[in-house]
Amino acid sequence: MIVKTKAIVISITKYQEKSLIVKCLTKLEGVKTYFVNNAYTGKNNKYKISLFQPLNQIEVEAYHKNKGTLERFKEVKIIYPYQTVYLNIEKTAIALFLSEILQSVIKEEGKNEDLFVYIETALQWFDNHDEIANFHLILLFQITKYLGFYPQVNTEKNTFFEMTEGIFVSSPSITSLSAENTLLLKKLLNLKFDDNQKVFTSIQRQLLLKILIEYYNLNLENFETPKSLQVLKEVFS
Repeated sequence: MIVKTKAIVISITKYQEKSLIVKCLTKLEGVKTYFVNNAYTGKNNKYKISLFQPLNQIEVEAYHKNKGTLERFKEVKIIYPYQTVYLNIEKTAIALFLSEILQSVIKEEGKNEDLFVYIETALQWFDNHDEIANFHLILLFQITKYLGFYPQVNTEKNTFFEMTEGIFVSSPSITSLSAENTLLLKKLLNLKFDDNQKVFTSIQRQLLLKILIEYYNLNLENFETPKSLQVLKEVFS
């Protein structure tokens, strides 16, 4: 079956000397993994590695067998060429970090169009704005809505955030945040991309990032902490 769909590149893996395995989040069919032969060679090869930078927004026409095997591209083109993401060291660090996060948390096949549209729109905002210090924190928090463990905000008035249940509670436990850290999380909960980026200090951002990674660890089976996390911390320290 030939399918034409928008897609976001999640990860690439070099296969042998010349080829690639490309994992994408597609709009129509969820996660798909493709084999690209000779991506590193051939002057006339239309599938250059530059097409598959992490988080690239592409349109693919592909042969989908839907048998759990690697799929094949028929046509690929970039439909939203980033202007700043890979020219700015802070944005590049965020992009690589987020691609690792997405690779770890978006595993299942099957359509998740709302998640796709949210990530697509968020990345375009990211490309078009300079004040992006809180972007990765907001995105990490917001995509928990689509992954099934967004906090129950009807209990938000309580003082402590219970990490394993995703609820705000009145009494602390061994797995809850402190009252101070819960206040930070509540502030992040209501933050939008366009809001003042100076609402958090650098130290507070580092703390929130640590909290979010722990929250993912507690709520997602086999979640892998990104290797690029340390680079991100150094860039924003």
